[in-house]
Amino acid sequence: QVQIVESGGGLVQPGGSLRLSCQASGAFSVYAMGWYRRAPGKQRELVARIDVDDTTNYADSVKGRFTISRDNGKKQVYLQMNSLNPEDTAVYFCNRAIERRWVNWGQGTQVTVSS
Repeated sequence: QVQIVESGGGLVQPGGSLRLSCQASGAFSVYAMGWYRRAPGKQRELVARIDVDDTTNYADSVKGRFTISRDNGKKQVYLQMNSLNPEDTAVYFCNRAIERRWVNWGQGTQVTVSS
C-alpha cells in the first residue's frame, strides 16, 4: 500500500521561508506529484505540481514564491516556500497530481505564518 509522509512544517514569521518534504512509497517516478494545502475554513487546493519530465505549474497565489522539486531516487517531493505570508497558513499535503491517481492522504504538515 502506498504511503505518504509529509514533514518540514512549523511556525514562521511573515517573509520567512520553509522547506517541506514528502516521502512516498510504491510507484513514484511515473506519476506527476503535487503539493496541496487546506487553509482553515477552505477546501483543499493544489498549489504546485511537478510532472514526470520535471515541468512545474503553480497556483497564482504562490507563483514566484514557491518551488516544487522531486528526487525520484529517494521517492521524495519538496516544496521550497519563500516570502511566506499569513494567507499561506494551512495544512500542507502531497499526493499524486491527478485526482483519479490519488493514494491515501497522509497526515499533512502544519504551516503557520504569524508574527
